[in-house]
Amino acid sequence: MSALARLQPSQGIAAMQSINITVINPWFMTVLFGTAAACIVLAVSSLLRWHQPGAAYLLLGSLLYLVGTLGVTIVFNVPLNDALATVKPDSPDGVNLGASYLANWTNWNHVRTAAALAAAASFTIALGS
Repeated sequence: MSALARLQPSQGIAAMQSINITVINPWFMTVLFGTAAACIVLAVSSLLRWHQPGAAYLLLGSLLYLVGTLGVTIVFNVPLNDALATVKPDSPDGVNLGASYLANWTNWNHVRTAAALAAAASFTIALGS
């Protein structure tokens, strides 16, 4: 995102619009939603085997991914991307949206990154239990 911030606003908007179109592909969606499906299975499994070592970490990791990564993506980042998709990069509305988009998208991306790292750490601890 810092690379996009270095561009002229209209160029940064156009680049992000292109990225948002390109990222919607079977590989990305399989990874994003396949991981979510695995987390649902792990969460249910951890509840059914709650007495076993590592079950709490499996549940925690699953919830961190589902809420902090997938949930934040769906609730915050996708609507930001959708709003950006509707503007013309060189229009006044585009330039105004571009400034707030960059800051908001980056903040929510930091939340997603922290949640994904915490989920990975929790799954790692579960493996060692």
